[in-house]
Amino acid sequence: MTKYLVLIYEDEAQYATATPEVYGEIMADHDRFSAGVEQHGAKLLGGEALEPTATATSVRGGEVTDGPFVETKEALGGYYVIDAPDLDTAIAVARTVPARFGGVEVRPVMTFD
Repeated sequence: MTKYLVLIYEDEAQYATATPEVYGEIMADHDRFSAGVEQHGAKLLGGEALEPTATATSVRGGEVTDGPFVETKEALGGYYVIDAPDLDTAIAVARTVPARFGGVEVRPVMTFD
């Protein structure tokens, strides 16, 4: 099994204007996702939602600035860590991650011996 990081990139503005009902639907979608990961032969190891990019602090070359490195329409909003037998399985799991206002990126976690 290999660990994969599933990064969730979405449009923060959509969340800022979402109704409580939409927000509740999204949370329910994440609960269903979490409950369904093992159906793909993978295991959910963890995950977290991130505060909006306005709360980010960047450090580059010793310089500290407010905000994320790059301003884009879609920002990193959260992640899941899964353990999957291969990339195809990780992608199958990633396709079920709720990302109503964007998409996800799957990256294997590097292992060091």
